[in-house]
Amino acid sequence: MASYHLTVKSGAKGKGASHAAYISREDKYAKKEKYEDLENKQHGNMPSWAKDNPNLLWQAADNFERANGTSYREFEVALPRELTPDQRLELVNDFVKQEIGDRHAYQFAIHCPNAGIDGKEQPHAHIMFCERINDGIDRDPEHFFKRANSKNPERGGAKKASEPQTHTQRKEALVALRERWAEIQNKHLEKHGCADRVDHRSLKEQGIEREPEKHLGPKFVSSMTVEQASAILERRVLERELLRENNARDSIIDLSTDVRSAIAEKDKSTNIEQEMRAGVEAFKNAFEGKKAFMSGFEAFKKEQEIAREKEVKKSSQRNISRGGRGLDRGNDGYER
Repeated sequence: MASYHLTVKSGAKGKGASHAAYISREDKYAKKEKYEDLENKQHGNMPSWAKDNPNLLWQAADNFERANGTSYREFEVALPRELTPDQRLELVNDFVKQEIGDRHAYQFAIHCPNAGIDGKEQPHAHIMFCERINDGIDRDPEHFFKRANSKNPERGGAKKASEPQTHTQRKEALVALRERWAEIQNKHLEKHGCADRVDHRSLKEQGIEREPEKHLGPKFVSSMTVEQASAILERRVLERELLRENNARDSIIDLSTDVRSAIAEKDKSTNIEQEMRAGVEAFKNAFEGKKAFMSGFEAFKKEQEIAREKEVKKSSQRNISRGGRGLDRGNDGYER
């Protein structure tokens, strides 16, 4: 089931190069099992001196941006697991084209780790971009990040796109961005024959009376019991079934609809439910197997510990037995 997520972040001066390395799985993040989830990465609109190595842009931003400035802005978005890797790449590129265009240098990476509970794909994208506007003037790295000169642009740095905004203006801009991301995502889902759609609005705004599911994080998931994890998975299945029933109740049959397409959609929905229920059972079985292994391992460690304690006790008793005859001592009390 397609899920919606979009956050906008900013990176302080000094954080750009390290974050770029993180999302692209380079430097200290390369060749580590924990970070073997990179699906795609691209960059574009870079200054001439960073065309072949985008990290040079972020290094320059870290060095030459003003002290209280930002090295980058970032869109972090969830991607539909219903789409293939190529289709997800196409979606991200279309979003970048729409929101960034040729105005800003950018770099993005698509990660696809496995979810901690159901073990399925959890694709998402990190889209970094520089706030400095590309105006066609060739500048060296230091000059690029200087204060802009409106009268003589070539003498100053590239202008920043960010303008002072009130809290209300920032909120409205973010809501509009979230809506545009939902719209372009739904267009791609429709384009590739996926029945699911996403909604940028809150559950309350959608009229759905339930608490939103919280992001649990890998540490919490790893400490969950099988009962806790199963309850979450089963809740997701029930919510999906309820949504399907509500859609069926509220929908009006369109006689012009292709009956075969409608049947195919229903079958696909049913298959997803079956897969999710199978996921619950698979998780239970895997968890029980892991629990049984750990239980056996703990018992083995306990046996080893008891055996070591017995050996130490025997060794101590032997030493006492050997020294039981006493030591040869002189009249002065010292050992000889």
